[in-house]
Amino acid sequence: MKLWLRDSERRPDPAPVQTDDRKAVLAGLALWVVASVAMLVGWPDAGPEAVATCATGIVLGLVGLVYTHRRRTKHDAGGVSTGSTSD
Repeated sequence: MKLWLRDSERRPDPAPVQTDDRKAVLAGLALWVVASVAMLVGWPDAGPEAVATCATGIVLGLVGLVYTHRRRTKHDAGGVSTGSTSD
């Protein structure tokens, strides 16, 4: 078993898979919203740390949603390379 292959022995890299990351971000964002509603309604004695954690998750989810939307828009316009370089 070889632990290191020379470049001439390697198989070519597979083509990148096209994914829609917005769906995963939206799913996570929805879970944070559900958790925050559960903290506010279901557990009225939940401390401010629990509510702050849910609020942070929602804010980061929104940031992720904006990021993935901009990245997808840029990719659809053809402004993003595949990431492969010929060194």
